[in-house]
Amino acid sequence: MFILFLFVSLISSINATSIVSRSQSYPLSQPAAHGPTTQLTISNKVISPDGFNRSAIVVNGESPGHLITGQKGDTFNIEVVNQLSEKSMLLLTGVHWHGIDQYKTNYYDGATRRALSGITVIILFNMQCDGLRGPLIIYDPEDPSAHMYDVDDASTVITLTDWYHPVAHKLLHTIPAANSTLINGLGRYAGGPQSDLAVINITRGKRYRFRLIQMSCEANIKFSIDGHNLTIIEADGQLTEPLVVDQLQILAGQRYSVVLEANQSVDNYWIRGIPNMNQIYNGSAILRYHGALKAEPTTLDTPSTKPLKETDLHALNSSGAVGTPGYGNADINIALEVYFKNITNKFHFYVNETEFKAPENPVLSQILEGTDPSQLQPKGSVHVLEPNKVVQLTMIMIDAPGGPHPMHLHGHPFDVVQSAGNSTFNYVNPVRRDVVGVGCENGAGVECKDNEKQVVIRWVTDNYGPWSLHCHIDFHIDEGFAVVMAESPQDTRAHVSPVPNEWERLCPIYEAYKRTHPDEI
Repeated sequence: MFILFLFVSLISSINATSIVSRSQSYPLSQPAAHGPTTQLTISNKVISPDGFNRSAIVVNGESPGHLITGQKGDTFNIEVVNQLSEKSMLLLTGVHWHGIDQYKTNYYDGATRRALSGITVIILFNMQCDGLRGPLIIYDPEDPSAHMYDVDDASTVITLTDWYHPVAHKLLHTIPAANSTLINGLGRYAGGPQSDLAVINITRGKRYRFRLIQMSCEANIKFSIDGHNLTIIEADGQLTEPLVVDQLQILAGQRYSVVLEANQSVDNYWIRGIPNMNQIYNGSAILRYHGALKAEPTTLDTPSTKPLKETDLHALNSSGAVGTPGYGNADINIALEVYFKNITNKFHFYVNETEFKAPENPVLSQILEGTDPSQLQPKGSVHVLEPNKVVQLTMIMIDAPGGPHPMHLHGHPFDVVQSAGNSTFNYVNPVRRDVVGVGCENGAGVECKDNEKQVVIRWVTDNYGPWSLHCHIDFHIDEGFAVVMAESPQDTRAHVSPVPNEWERLCPIYEAYKRTHPDEI
């Protein structure tokens, strides 16, 4: 999905009384899918996804942006046009294709200067929080799980988003609390109007593959659909053995595919999203069976009896974790300890005692210019890795409030051999994914239990170049919670060759823009 990637306050009486629906059939922000060739025009527009008007950053006039689709093996050709003009938000932009490994195309990753330049040069965290996000789906014509579902199209893509009424930069160095949670771009906020909710239409007797995309800036969300079980078949683009649950906690940046069997009475059912903060503002949408009245549901929220546990997820047809089993038996073993400090009312995260600060010259540029790997900047935040080695990375939350922290590695999926909240290791059939939760769900000053502090992952360094590893809570990225994994700098130029001329021009364009528009940087 492209990271250009529930929150509505519902009065309790809606579970007891039928309410005439003000919802619309709204499977996506735009029903038509685009791609693999398309244009994205990024601009500003006043929108009111939860009934509150505010200026936002939109894609082709919409937030979330329209669905982009393709098939496995397609080449995507996407033109991005920057028409941003609202000075209360960022005017420079970029696109990161979240979940795409960018094998041999590190320069197209589109991340910030953590690793490389973006489009017209940088994408900063709060562009996403101000609306710049949307779904990208790549379909596999030979999907081995296809026998489990009947419907998998634009109408079954579900986006989950927290939404803030202030512009994002005003929330930096605070403990942000979203005003609402949006499902497929719609929601309600406490004290606000009964604005439209998203409706997902289904037919009894069919099986639906719902693709859940968590695009929040901060919130993790517990997702469920009243009266229905959900069978997980994929996590972060990696197929899993089927696992039946009735609720999923989904962290920012994570994605799941779940199969829903439409086997209940013809009626309307609440789709729920409970955020980890301010739970009176729960997100909602409507699952509507064909033939049901156009009314809001009266179904009740019952306690979960089968919540998702990450340790119950296993990769489909797993050959086990890469490398030799056993803690410390990888070729490269790294431990990252995370600390938090509040300095003069500004929040700072430190990884191995170093706060990440984006270098003036992106890491990829430094590598392509021949910089000695030991001198790559920012100092203390770049970990140089040898080629074709098994890496075992242990992340330990020593003191990092605001968890669980969704840690995302660019360039690779990884094996989760130890999950948060679990003291055991699984080298036999661990789940593979690219976003994993680290640490406990706590507030400042609350200690994690020992088995919640540590997560262990493994991958192979076979995609040479600099890849960002960062917390996917966007505010934490800007507060220093990131490092760069630089795989085989000496082999990177050959691996990514040829580097497009357009990419080589980005940094000079940015430097020229910075000189002429200093107030916009």
